[in-house]
Amino acid sequence: MGKNKNEMSFLDHLEELRWHLIRSFAAIFIIATVIFIFITPIYNHFLIVHLDGEFVTYKFFCNAFQLFGIDSDFCSLTFDDKLVNLKVTGQFTMAIWTSLILGLILAFPYVLYEAWKFIAPGLNPKERGKSRWFIFLASLLFLVGLAFSYYVIMPMSSYFFYNFSVTDSIKNTITVQSHISLLTNTLLGVSLVFELPLIIYFLSKLGLITPAFLRKYRKHALVVVLILAAIITPPDVASQIVVAIPILILYEIGIVISKRVEKNYKKKFKHG
Repeated sequence: MGKNKNEMSFLDHLEELRWHLIRSFAAIFIIATVIFIFITPIYNHFLIVHLDGEFVTYKFFCNAFQLFGIDSDFCSLTFDDKLVNLKVTGQFTMAIWTSLILGLILAFPYVLYEAWKFIAPGLNPKERGKSRWFIFLASLLFLVGLAFSYYVIMPMSSYFFYNFSVTDSIKNTITVQSHISLLTNTLLGVSLVFELPLIIYFLSKLGLITPAFLRKYRKHALVVVLILAAIITPPDVASQIVVAIPILILYEIGIVISKRVEKNYKKKFKHG
């Protein structure tokens, strides 16, 4: 392992990559194990709290509507019955998968760090210094997306789906597995969407997109964002707008980033 990375053979690179992957999976597994040990309080205080009418987001919407003198269901929100489990091994299997998914989410910054450690030796000192910001920004965007999905999208989804009914003749009996699936898919999906500025940065560095391209297809991007918002939120206009606005802001930030990349490339080419 004492070789310079540039002098390493293909098999040496594979060996190096293998250890980075092992450490990443080990971090996920360790965090998942801790979560599994404390799975009961984690469920009670974090994973099913969206079914409590006193949840902070519902109270915020209630106070916001009252401020404008508008009556709102958020002020008297209730959820019928408890979640149910229909399989003998259902709760145990769910606890394991929940622990693994949450382990992946919480270990995300460390996984990025391991990826950076694998790539960094092949960069020059200037590139290596700049790339350190990648870990910080990627982790920050991921955490912002995580908070947004947990405190905004998931409460709205719970409010809509648990209170929606085609007819009073049909009673909703919701399994805990479906609720947790909705939660984890929302957390992961939205958090990854918030990485959009960094995705645009790397695509711009590779020359696959330009700020002119992004501006030209801004309207098309708006349609895609609205469709995406419709998929990950309840099918009502207010929820879709709440989700669409931050994604559109991220898209505009991406245009600025792409413009900066293009400017630096032209400047480097001019002086090259």
